[in-house]
Amino acid sequence: MGRLDGKVALITGGASGMGKVASSLFASEGARVVLTDVADEAGQAVAAEITAAGGTAAYVHADVSKASDAEAMVAFAMERYGTLSILYNNAGVMLPEDGSVTDTDESVWDRTLAINVKGVAFGCRYGVPAMIRSGGGSIINVASFVAWMGAATSQTAYTASKGAVLSMTREIAVEYARRGIRCNALCPGPIDTPLLAELLSDPARRQRRFVHIPMGRLGRAEELAKAALFLASDDSSFMTGASLIVDGGITAAYVTPE
Repeated sequence: MGRLDGKVALITGGASGMGKVASSLFASEGARVVLTDVADEAGQAVAAEITAAGGTAAYVHADVSKASDAEAMVAFAMERYGTLSILYNNAGVMLPEDGSVTDTDESVWDRTLAINVKGVAFGCRYGVPAMIRSGGGSIINVASFVAWMGAATSQTAYTASKGAVLSMTREIAVEYARRGIRCNALCPGPIDTPLLAELLSDPARRQRRFVHIPMGRLGRAEELAKAALFLASDDSSFMTGASLIVDGGITAAYVTPE
């Protein structure tokens, strides 16, 4: 028996990184997975890998910053599997041009907020009614540990976007708690993904990050996916409006010893 037997999970940003790992894990735990992304070839390959391993998965293109794409991805899940139990709003960006509030360009703000905030809102806009029709379920919104504290290296638009996700998660949780829907935020610390590897390619910038992590390492995508699995499953049935922080101790630390 898998922890997600009988459930249908819609996972955005499922073609790579944390979304890819979560898609495979959720499928291995019995979920029928619909994964979305804008990288169609990679997304289709993930779905094919899951199917080859004995799981059930389908890929659909979705740019979550567009309401029409979010509507279509939910419709696809409902048409394909007839129900929606889990909505994992994982898609997000952290742009290398994102910096101090005094020098971050408007275009960086626009793209960051469109994907990281509107993308979550649009997923919930269309996902919530489908989940209500399905008898309820679990929404997992990816925020960040920087929603709780300032980042060691300035990334103001990203930090602001994740604060918005955290606040939105609480409001959705309260509004739909008695409709059978739980909504929680997953707040990762630095996770070893291709996106972060690119951003931390500069050794000095990488060291500034590492000195703030009490465990002294990046998290693994598998570790975050297992936290998401807990929130998706009935094991977290009395949790809503909460933040699950998976950050190697960063938010607990005042000064990290050398």
